[in-house]
Amino acid sequence: MPTAPTILSDIPGSFAWGVFHERHPKLVQQVLDALPYGPTERAAVEELLSESTSGVLQLLDKSAHDHQQWLEWGEGLFGRPWGEAPFLWAESYFYRRLLEATGFFRPGAWQGIDPFAPFKSAELAGASVDDELAALRDLSSLPAEERAGVLLLSALWGNRADLSFQITASAQTVESSALIADDSPVLWSTLAAASNPKVCVIADNAGRELLPDLVLIDHLLTGGLAAEAVLYVKPSPYYVSDATTADVLATIERLCAGPGQEAELIGRQLWRGLNNGTFVIRTHQFFCAPLPFHQLPADLRAELSAATMTILKGDLNYRRLVGDQLWDATVPFAERVEYFPSSVAALRTLKSDVIVGLEGPVVAGLEVTGEPWRTSGKYGLIQVHARTQR
Repeated sequence: MPTAPTILSDIPGSFAWGVFHERHPKLVQQVLDALPYGPTERAAVEELLSESTSGVLQLLDKSAHDHQQWLEWGEGLFGRPWGEAPFLWAESYFYRRLLEATGFFRPGAWQGIDPFAPFKSAELAGASVDDELAALRDLSSLPAEERAGVLLLSALWGNRADLSFQITASAQTVESSALIADDSPVLWSTLAAASNPKVCVIADNAGRELLPDLVLIDHLLTGGLAAEAVLYVKPSPYYVSDATTADVLATIERLCAGPGQEAELIGRQLWRGLNNGTFVIRTHQFFCAPLPFHQLPADLRAELSAATMTILKGDLNYRRLVGDQLWDATVPFAERVEYFPSSVAALRTLKSDVIVGLEGPVVAGLEVTGEPWRTSGKYGLIQVHARTQR
């Protein structure tokens, strides 16, 4: 079994370094500007930023509900510079500490207040969402197979402001050219071969990305490609815009509000699905853990093992799926995900260094461009590993 170096954030100029030294300072300022936190919360947030860029890892206070859990997860890391911790671990811990700094878990006025809610709400309320929902009428006239393909691409590219549902036939061709791996036929054939298919979707972002995810889920259910769909979301705010149950409900309500009969119908169908159990929202504390999916806890592994297909959305889930390491890009995808308890599909736009499963000529062609293709968000992939049915 091949191995590869674990990604750290201690190399100036690297993508991981930039997350802590460029992205997080901007994020912290946005959070402090978005909500009227008091002096205590503001000071704690600013102290976290200072610590994470130039200090050493400090353990959560003993009063934190998950103090012992993080003590175990971070064994051997506390007291060392943040850059020496695995990037996946350190980035996850930053967001856990940000919630602590803003008082999300502590008794008080800010308990349960999502620090990222203003960003999510503004995106969902934007006028551009009206255009995207209205454009659903153009998809309703497509043949079922073509519509499924369009919706899958929409779920892949859904957080790109220039696409979402507004994929015409020509736009679909253009965006398909940015796909550097496309195993979608395996996804569809696996679902078609199952007698009572169950699809699990592990969500990524809320807002404009969650909209096409929900539309895709509705299509799978109403089109007979899934008898049951389970959407897994985060149990608490995480990574700025990651979806929680509250975000799912807000997005369904946004669909129900239209504009357009198609959007309203999809919203009502999803609501009824929640009522009758064909559509289920679930969560698990593991989705906010700093661990790869190799370390799935037994209860979550058992849940996912019942899926005909598990669809993982986004960059973070991809990193957790294949391992947040500097893999050779041609290492087979199947080799990295064989451990997963069900057939698995990754829908991901490339926004970090991790990548596997590419053909050698594809990698060579990307490398000669001289662009940061691994992190630009310009390229996407649909990678699928179908387990042999027993």
